[in-house]
Amino acid sequence: QVQLVESGGGLVQAGGSLRLSCAASGSIFSIAAMGWYRQAPGKERELVATIITSGGRTNYADSVKGRFTISGDNAKNTVFLQMNSLKPEDTAVYYCYAERLIRPGMMVGYDYWGQGTQVTVSS
Repeated sequence: QVQLVESGGGLVQAGGSLRLSCAASGSIFSIAAMGWYRQAPGKERELVATIITSGGRTNYADSVKGRFTISGDNAKNTVFLQMNSLKPEDTAVYYCYAERLIRPGMMVGYDYWGQGTQVTVSS
């Protein structure tokens, strides 16, 4: 069984920083990409940042460019999100995901999601 476990959320004042972590555990052969989405109350889930595991190419939502940095540790199937200069509008539940995760002996990959971690930025 595969699980994605996030950590690092919390309450911070505007202008502050937080670092989110997400570790994928279980029997894993490969993961195509990992990343973060977020969902604020009353809004749809939106992409925050992604990283391709092979090569490390990254992609960011325009709203977080220059403030957030995504990085990964392929050996540990872990992804991080360093969030700086946080704004109240960054308040949301942040979800980790793993794209096209292939388990040993399988030919097809599936997407997996974490349970989410709350990030609250006070003004």
